[in-house]
Amino acid sequence: MRAADPARPSDAVGLADIGVAIGIPEPYRTQLQDWRERLGDPNASLIVPHVTLLGPTTVRLADLPAIERHLARAAEPNDAFTIRLCGAGTFRPLSPVVFVALIAGAARCAALAAAVRSGPLDRPLAFPYHPHVTVAHDIAADGLDRAYDALTDYRAQFDVRGFGLYERGADLRWRELRFFPFGGRVGAPGGGEPPAGADARE
Repeated sequence: MRAADPARPSDAVGLADIGVAIGIPEPYRTQLQDWRERLGDPNASLIVPHVTLLGPTTVRLADLPAIERHLARAAEPNDAFTIRLCGAGTFRPLSPVVFVALIAGAARCAALAAAVRSGPLDRPLAFPYHPHVTVAHDIAADGLDRAYDALTDYRAQFDVRGFGLYERGADLRWRELRFFPFGGRVGAPGGGEPPAGADARE
């Protein structure tokens, strides 16, 4: 996972690293988190399972109110949808990543990501958007092989009712700032989805 926006300036005063993601609910969150920890992924303690809508992005703290208003507008017209996870995928050899694939809900995630990455969060993509749930990144090739083989038969299904805005702390952990429910008012942290980190195409 990229810890922060690669375009982040060296002078970080007045800046924040943020991301936007859909959290994975229990019991799947713990299942996938346990896999990442067992595989020795160095990011396991910093991030929990999620589907990224906006990867790590550096913004001015002064811009956060406008960003939150933008995210509320992006969430409001949507209704709940279902994500189904099925089997393993990988970005190798381009990137040392193994993930659980979406076989339902990917189009809705892509539409949400496009809405999020507009207005004050308009950013170019380094790769075409590909919703997924990372379970191994930046580990040895044999570990990636084990992750791929072990998750070939993995299945999960859950409803999505909104997404979260997250900030990377000084300890490098990602924490939810706000939850944006579909068709509703902005929620407090933890307001409906479990915390999730924000990666780019890992």
